[in-house]
Amino acid sequence: MGGFLENATERTSGRRVVPSIRDVARLAGVSHQTVSRVLNDHPSIRPETKQRVLDAISALDYRPNLAARALVTSRSNVIGVMSATIGEFGPASSIAAIEEAARDAGYAVTTVNLPATTPEAIGAAVRQLVREQIAGIVVLAPQVRVFHVLRGMAIDVPFVSLQTASGATGETLAADQVEGARRATAHLIGLGHRDIVHLAGPQDWIEAESRMRGYLDALREADLATIAPIRGDWTADFGHFAGLELARRGDFTAVFAANDLMAIGLMHGFRDAGVDVPGQVSVVGFDDVPVAQHVWPPLTTVHQDFPELGRRAVAILLAGIRGEEAPRFGALEPRLLTRVSSAAPHRA
Repeated sequence: MGGFLENATERTSGRRVVPSIRDVARLAGVSHQTVSRVLNDHPSIRPETKQRVLDAISALDYRPNLAARALVTSRSNVIGVMSATIGEFGPASSIAAIEEAARDAGYAVTTVNLPATTPEAIGAAVRQLVREQIAGIVVLAPQVRVFHVLRGMAIDVPFVSLQTASGATGETLAADQVEGARRATAHLIGLGHRDIVHLAGPQDWIEAESRMRGYLDALREADLATIAPIRGDWTADFGHFAGLELARRGDFTAVFAANDLMAIGLMHGFRDAGVDVPGQVSVVGFDDVPVAQHVWPPLTTVHQDFPELGRRAVAILLAGIRGEEAPRFGALEPRLLTRVSSAAPHRA
C-alpha cells in the first residue's frame, strides 16, 4: 500500500498529482463504480466495503470535485441551505428571509436539515445538495465541529455561513454576539448588581461561547468576580430546572441567560420557588423572541436582526455565484431592549 500511495500522490514539476476515483478504487480493492456508490451513500454497499473505501479516501486525501459533477447535470438557479437547527426562532427567521431574497433574485431554495453534526451526516448533506444542482450553499450550523468538517471538504461551489467560528471557511456572517452579551451584562452592572450568574448554552455552540465571552468581558471591565456559569441546553425546561436550583442559593442578585427560552423558564422556576423577579432577582435574556415581551414580567433581552442576516447571506452568495466581488458587511449591531425583568438590586 505504501508504494501505491507514493505513486498516487507523487509530485511532478513541483505540483502534486491529485488522486482520482480510480486511485481510490485500486487502494480499496474495489471498482470505481463501488467508490462512486459510497460517495453517493448508496444503500446497497456493505458496511465493511464502505469502510475500506472511506479509509482509502482518507489515506489519499481524495476530494471529489462536487461542482464539476453538478455542472454535468446542468444545475439550475437553486440555492441550498444546510441547517442543523430545526424550528428555532432565529434560524427559521433567517431561512424565511433567505427564501424571499433568493426568490426576488430569481433563485429557488432547497433546505437540508442535518439529523446530526457528525462528519458522515455533514458530508451526506453536502452531497445531497450538489445532487440537487445547487449553485451555492448557506450554512446555518452553530456548532464549531461543523466548520472543522467543512474545512476538510472540497466544496467547489460558493458558500456562506451565518455563524463565525475559528477556522471557518467560506464567507461568514454573524451578529456581534460578544458585544450583545457584554451589553446585557453591563446593563445589570449599571443597575448596581455585583453578583451575576450566567446561564450558558451548550459547549461547542458558537453562540454559547461568544455570549459567555461577552459576559466575562463585562465582568472583567468592571473588576467583578466571576461566578461559575451554569451550562444549559437552550430549552425553557432547563431554565425552569435552573430556577428551582438557584432559588436555594443566596450568592447572586441577577442572571444573564444565553437565550430567551432559558430565561423564560428560569423566571417560571423562580416564581414556583417564591422568588420575585425583578424584586429579588433580575433576569436578562438574549434573542428577543416574539413571546419575550408578553411573558410576566416582560423580559429584558438583546435583539438580533435574524432576517437581515438571511438577506446579507443571499447577497454575498449571489456575488460568489456570479463571479463578482462580494459586498462587505460588518457584524450586525445588537440592541438591548430594557423591560420589566431587570431592576436595581433589592437592598435588605
